[in-house]
Amino acid sequence: MTRARQRGFTLLEVLVATTIMGLAVIGLLSALSRSVSNASRLTAYDRAARVARAQMDALLVTPDLPRLAPFEQPVAEELLGGARGGWRARLTPFEGPPGAVPGTPILERLELEVWWMAGEQRRSLKLEGFRPGILRQEDVVVPFAAELPPGEPAP
Repeated sequence: MTRARQRGFTLLEVLVATTIMGLAVIGLLSALSRSVSNASRLTAYDRAARVARAQMDALLVTPDLPRLAPFEQPVAEELLGGARGGWRARLTPFEGPPGAVPGTPILERLELEVWWMAGEQRRSLKLEGFRPGILRQEDVVVPFAAELPPGEPAP
């Protein structure tokens, strides 16, 4: 009589296969974790971009914004996905004709920064917009970039 050949796997083969499967699962979970983290970060930036765009549109059509001084406000947490945040803006004369006097049409620049907290880290998104304006008396002390000698920084 001959011995029947055994069928099945040895304990060593099962351990090797289990180890290989475990490493594959760890790799997949790590990649999935990075993907979820990236998606969360991109969602936060998308929310901030929508808030920034809406705020920029509102500020560009607001006629009586203060010039040369930053102004800011908090943003409702539900607009930023539950994160604490706010915005800060500054309106400055950007460009005008040489020798401009009060009452002269000029171009104004609006700088807007929307910020939010991602855990303990502060994140921000900056936008810049332009609109027509009228030179005011208090703006005359600030020279336009076109009137500065080459290489001289603006005050």
